[in-house]
Amino acid sequence: MIKMIELQVGDSLEEVQLFPVSRLDLIKYAGASGDYNPIHTIDEEAKKAGLPGIIAHGMWTMGNLAKLFTPYYEEGFIQDYFVRFKSMVFLDDAITLTATVKEKEEKKLSFDVSAVNQNGKEVVKGEVVFSIY
Repeated sequence: MIKMIELQVGDSLEEVQLFPVSRLDLIKYAGASGDYNPIHTIDEEAKKAGLPGIIAHGMWTMGNLAKLFTPYYEEGFIQDYFVRFKSMVFLDDAITLTATVKEKEEKKLSFDVSAVNQNGKEVVKGEVVFSIY
């Protein structure tokens, strides 16, 4: 694995492929986050809200994007993290996470990050600023 300090503009981190979203994932996330909105766990409530089925919490997807940086936490930390939610994530969606260096200063790298579903649709996009110790 390449060290964070060795990355250059245009380089990408190794993609992370999440397991397909399960109801249990969302139930566990509801408990951990305190977000018990039933559109995330109960089919009938999601349908009452006009959705085709339950949807993942946006913050569940955002939180998973941080997994891209897990191998690098001995080298530094996420200093800033901004995202835009672009589309919903449904049960059984298989999400791929990506990060590409867009700017590099001496001890700081800015990454474009995204989460894309199995159909190639971007569901979350954003920026991570990673500071090196």
